[in-house]
Amino acid sequence: MVLKIGLGSHVQLDIAPAWNRNAENARIEAGLTDMIVGVKWRMADAAPLLGVFAIQTTVSLPTGNSEAGLGTGSAGLNLLAISSHQFGPVSVDANVGYTRLGGDGSVAPQNNTLWTVSSGFAISGRLTWGVEVFGYPGTSGPSGSPPVVGFLTGPAFTVRPSVVLDAGAIFDIEGFGGTSVYGGLTWNIGRIWRSSPRPSRHVLPPTPM
Repeated sequence: MVLKIGLGSHVQLDIAPAWNRNAENARIEAGLTDMIVGVKWRMADAAPLLGVFAIQTTVSLPTGNSEAGLGTGSAGLNLLAISSHQFGPVSVDANVGYTRLGGDGSVAPQNNTLWTVSSGFAISGRLTWGVEVFGYPGTSGPSGSPPVVGFLTGPAFTVRPSVVLDAGAIFDIEGFGGTSVYGGLTWNIGRIWRSSPRPSRHVLPPTPM
């Protein structure tokens, strides 16, 4: 779950608590995973080449049990660059990210990178479609892993302006290991607080007698 709170017109606070359940080899592990807290700053609305450009920094807190496979056992810092463009009815987004984890790298790699290229477009009425190609370049160290590349695609349906449902599948291109399905709900809850009205700075004309 990701909770997003607008702190201003260009700044957003992200809080992502999560719960995970693993069932493998007749052993079940369930519980809270590492929590992520971050800030997203939209730096430009129409930058050359970058379009709508934002930087997101997040910190992962070791709240999950690493021995049960529910966490990394150490804090981490992530930096994500986000570039978005609109070409008529088609949106295109490109992201690149870097994560640095603490610890000795025995549970999770200390250095991770990420890239994604995605697009969304209207199908009919409230129905839209999204596609994405993403990749995790290979990592090194005791828990290093080979590169992963996947392809994601699926529809999204706007129930109302504040509620959107989405679903789809993720397919293996390289190293992903299989096919996954997903489903999600986005709900714009509304305003938590409202800005207080400010007194006008304009000088009023004199009142006629």
